[in-house]
Amino acid sequence: MAETIEELTVTYVDDDGIETTQECDKVILSKGSWTTILFRYREWDRAKQSYSADRYTIRRYQKRNGEYRQQSKFNISSRAQAQALIDALQTWLELPEPD
Repeated sequence: MAETIEELTVTYVDDDGIETTQECDKVILSKGSWTTILFRYREWDRAKQSYSADRYTIRRYQKRNGEYRQQSKFNISSRAQAQALIDALQTWLELPEPD
């Protein structure tokens, strides 16, 4: 288990030593006892012997007893879904804030 936000990762190495999930980047969206991180990653395709295109996941962690534990995740399944999410957020952010 990770004790600091910087240690949190989606990188995963299997028993054969193959990095099956390769973290490419991360953005910390919120810090504290509840932490939210957006990860960019790639998955190893054994059949093709290469990594997938970029994928994205949002993970929520809660810090308990000095360790961060994953509480939830949302995987963005495609570039199209990522773009739809961006478009929706941009539209909403352009709306005036309520009084």
